[in-house]
Amino acid sequence: MEFLEIGGSEPFRSCWEMYLSKGLLLIFVVDSADHNRLPEAKKYLHQLIGANPILPLVVFANKQDLEAAYHITDIHDALALSEVGNDRKMFLFGTHLTKNGSEIPSTMQDAKDLIAQLAADVQ
Repeated sequence: MEFLEIGGSEPFRSCWEMYLSKGLLLIFVVDSADHNRLPEAKKYLHQLIGANPILPLVVFANKQDLEAAYHITDIHDALALSEVGNDRKMFLFGTHLTKNGSEIPSTMQDAKDLIAQLAADVQ
């Protein structure tokens, strides 16, 4: 199984739709501590998923270990995930990196297993 990562910064946005049309699922990562950019993340997320109403969606609310991070339920609300559609499989994970980077948090292992299963289901 192959994964393609396309960044969220301005120069990459023009490529999103081309690659998304070939994707099996969308993994969307947001910075839980960057409150000012969440409206922009919401806008682009809904733009991406609007093109394909059944594409499975996995959202990673990253940096959950930071004191300034929004709680997972706040991320759900800020991204308006209740509006993604009833026919779409949608999952939201709170994530963070470990201090030394060598340990994989159990949440990430669960997410990895889920992503593999979603991709297998679509193929």
